[in-house]
Amino acid sequence: MIASPFCRVVALAVALAAGSVRAADAPPARPAAKAEILQILQAQAAAWNRGDLDAFMQTYAPVSDLRFASGGSVTYGWQPTLERYKQRYPDRAAMGVLAFSDLAVTVLSPDAALVFGRWQLTRAADAPHGLFTLLVRRTPAGWRIFADHTSVAAP
Repeated sequence: MIASPFCRVVALAVALAAGSVRAADAPPARPAAKAEILQILQAQAAAWNRGDLDAFMQTYAPVSDLRFASGGSVTYGWQPTLERYKQRYPDRAAMGVLAFSDLAVTVLSPDAALVFGRWQLTRAADAPHGLFTLLVRRTPAGWRIFADHTSVAAP
């Protein structure tokens, strides 16, 4: 049976209306999401500046598929990422003082966001800096980093 053009238009209108109702019913991203995400970055910098890499890593998701990319290599997993940080930053002098700037949070859904920003370490002998991109997701424990791509700017 071939539907008349009128029937097709009515069916299309009903489908569009149903879709818009479903979209309207979807919960919007909480306005507090950006603030909550910025808080985990503040907690991260504070932990770093205390020399506490274990607390710094609490902002990352404790999962085996955590992805940390930097310096041409990729590390997978929470524990290997912590070990990488501890090897690369064995003491307070190597850690320096961390600061984030130019932070931009884009909430993709109620449970996911992208974060772009700049990082800088201030150390006695140098001041490395660069850019980062984070994929953060809301978990039962709060917002956590699931992917981190960090680059170092050329000197």
